[in-house]
Amino acid sequence: MNSTKIIGPFSQLLTMDHLPSKGPLNDSQLEMIPNSGIVVCDGQIVETGSFSQLCSTFEDLADIEYVDIELVVMPGMIDPHTHICWAGSRANDYALRLSGKSYPEIAKSGGGIMNTVTKTREATTQELEFLLTDRALRHIQNGVTTVEVKSGYCLNTIGELKMLDVINSVNNRLPIDLIPTCLAAHIRPSDFNGSSSGYLESIVEGLLPKVKRRNVAKRIDIYIDEGAFTPNEARVYLNHAKRLGFDLVIHGEQFTSGGALLACELGAVSVDHLESIKDSEIKLLSKSKVVPVVLPGASLGLGCIFAPARKLLDAGCSLSIGSDWNPGSAPMGDLLLQAAILGIFEKMTMAESLAAITLRAAASLGLKDRGILKKGYLADFIGFPVSDYREILYNQGSLKPSKVWKRGESETGKWRPETGGGKTNKELI
Repeated sequence: MNSTKIIGPFSQLLTMDHLPSKGPLNDSQLEMIPNSGIVVCDGQIVETGSFSQLCSTFEDLADIEYVDIELVVMPGMIDPHTHICWAGSRANDYALRLSGKSYPEIAKSGGGIMNTVTKTREATTQELEFLLTDRALRHIQNGVTTVEVKSGYCLNTIGELKMLDVINSVNNRLPIDLIPTCLAAHIRPSDFNGSSSGYLESIVEGLLPKVKRRNVAKRIDIYIDEGAFTPNEARVYLNHAKRLGFDLVIHGEQFTSGGALLACELGAVSVDHLESIKDSEIKLLSKSKVVPVVLPGASLGLGCIFAPARKLLDAGCSLSIGSDWNPGSAPMGDLLLQAAILGIFEKMTMAESLAAITLRAAASLGLKDRGILKKGYLADFIGFPVSDYREILYNQGSLKPSKVWKRGESETGKWRPETGGGKTNKELI
């Protein structure tokens, strides 16, 4: 069977090519190919361009996969920050927060992150795989073809390894790329008998060598904030991780300062959150290679201000958008909706918003093979049933892709995620 095929024709092909990696973007910079197609072989893009010209050039070399509806096609979306491997629910926390309760009050009543830690520790590997599969399938159904997934809801060596094993297992079974990140340094667990620095030392000695040896994650994250870890504690921990060869990621500037400066100092791949970032820290970030990842889902879930995306872009920073999908502060998990909302409030152009969930999101994960539709890149792309790309963000997340291709294979309608957190139906339909 011929492994090369031409897919099309598309009303518009939004390649996201030829865009700078940092700074502001205008919609006029977007490369748009009308009446277009994509040539795919072995999961990679061979060529893009006019559908008729591609058919003429490759007619003896390729099969044709015809698209019989009008579509605007763009790269598959990339979610660079999620916590979608967890068990339990924090709906009660949400109700208490709406009634005016503070986080310490919620935690004292049995809620908060330790509630999720308890439930995730108790969950079996199979139960966590069911839950993660369900959420991952919802993401790919909505056009997200690459998802970063953090551990951090067991906070002990056995449990963190269990979570990372689950992430890798689900990644091997599903038509979506899950990028595991070790977030054992989420908070100091309440059942750890020692200081925060002592807990980080226990991770360095007991967990990180196992993560490295088993190759279950290449990225290490830490949460720097009041109630989590200080910049000085994080510096020691991250330097250990860096010496072991891990890429570094920091939860920073959500409520307090210190994360962005440390990210620049240590050469982290990204610093994520940034709702409370200062102008001086933005200036420093703009001179670095660190990619700022903003998380509007957390702002929506907590009723807090958005990260200053417009300031970051105008200062010359890159900008990526993640959903922060998690059980506590960001349970919605809809990346496109969040990007559309952030774009409205932060006055981002469509080019800036779309770049933040494609090529710039890829950069925030250190991935150089996706986020753009061009020769040699992964054939991950999605199609919206419209004729004008502006409809995608104009519909503020309510317009979903009707076609999804992962490595050149159509995944549309193949997998059916259950709703409501039940067991996942993994049967093809």
